[in-house]
Amino acid sequence: MESLKVELGDRSYPIHIGAGLLARADLLQPHLRSEQVCIVTNETVAPLYLAQVENMLGKHKVSTVILPDGEQHKTLETVSVIFDRLLELGFSRSCTLIALGGGVIGDMTGFAAATYQRGVNFIQIPTTLLSQVDSSVGGKTGVNRPLGKNMVGAFYQPRCVLIDTATLNTLPERELKAGLAEVIKYGLINNPAFLDWLEQNMAALLRRDASALTKSITVSCQEKATIVAADETEAGMRAILNLGHTFGHAIETAMGYGEWLHGEAVAAGMVMAADLSWRMGLLQQEQAARAKRIIASAGLPVAPPALTPETFVRYMAKDKKADQGKLRFVLLEALGKAVVKGGVDGSLLATTLSAGPRLAAS
Repeated sequence: MESLKVELGDRSYPIHIGAGLLARADLLQPHLRSEQVCIVTNETVAPLYLAQVENMLGKHKVSTVILPDGEQHKTLETVSVIFDRLLELGFSRSCTLIALGGGVIGDMTGFAAATYQRGVNFIQIPTTLLSQVDSSVGGKTGVNRPLGKNMVGAFYQPRCVLIDTATLNTLPERELKAGLAEVIKYGLINNPAFLDWLEQNMAALLRRDASALTKSITVSCQEKATIVAADETEAGMRAILNLGHTFGHAIETAMGYGEWLHGEAVAAGMVMAADLSWRMGLLQQEQAARAKRIIASAGLPVAPPALTPETFVRYMAKDKKADQGKLRFVLLEALGKAVVKGGVDGSLLATTLSAGPRLAAS
C-alpha cells in the first residue's frame, strides 16, 4: 500500500492506494465521528462492492442510498434524494457519508456532505480510474446544469480517500481509457518525465498491468495533492489541472451529459488546447503532434464531435475560468509546462475550433 497526504493544515487527509483495501476497516475507522454512516453508490457499483464496504463497517449503523448511474443524473434533484434519506434516518452533524463509485457519485456525495446541516464528514472510495486519479482528490464537489457542467457546487475536502486498485478489474474498457485522459494530463501540465513513462508504458496500462496502474495512480494523486495544497480554491496555479476542460466541458454539455464520457471529452479538448498553443506560438509543432499521438495511443478520441465554432464559444463562455464573459484557456508552453492565458486571438481560436485537432504535423 502507498499512502500520500494532501497537506491542508488541520484539514489534511490521507490517500491510501493499493489492492485489497476494501478489507481494511482500520483505514476508515479514524475518520468516522459517530456510528451514523451512509454509503452513497449507484446501481452499477452496488452489486460489485457495496457488501464489502458494509462488511468493513459492521459495528456501525450503516445505511445506503443507491442512485441511478450516469452523468445525466448529476443534478440537484438527485442530490435531494441523499438529503431526504439522511433526514428520514435522523442523521446528525456527526454522521459520515461515504462515496462509493466514480466521479459522479463522488461529486454528488461531496456536495451533499458540504451542505447537509452545513457540513458533515465524507470519505471517498473511488472505483473508476478517472475518479481515483482526479475527482476524488482535491475537494471539488457539485452538480451539472443544462447550460454548464459543475456550475453549482462547493470546495469541500474529504476526510480520507481509499483507492482499492482491484476495483479496476471490473471497470469497462471505455471507462478505463477515459481515466487515462486525466493521467496523461498530469504529464502534459507538470511532469515531462511521467509523460515519457506513459508513452513507454501505455500498452501495459491498457492491459491493466497492476504495477503500471498503481504507479500511474500514485504519481497522478501526488501531482494533484501538491497542487491542491498550494492552491485549494483555484485562485491561481490549480487552474492548470483544467487542461482541455474548457473545450471538453463544452463538448459534454452540448452533446448531452453522458453521450461523451468526461475523459473522452477532455482528451479531445487537450488535443485542441495543444493545437491552439501551437497556433499561438507557445508550443512547438512537433510537441503538439506528440501530445496528440500519446492521447491517441490510449485509444482516446483526438477530434471533437461536429460542433460549430459558435456552439463551442457559447458553451465555453459558461466555463468557470471565464472572467466576466472573457474566455481563459489552459495552454502549453512545453510538454510538462502549462499556463493559463486570457485574451486569446479570436481568429486563432476560430481556426482551432474549425479545424479541430488536425495539426499540420499529423
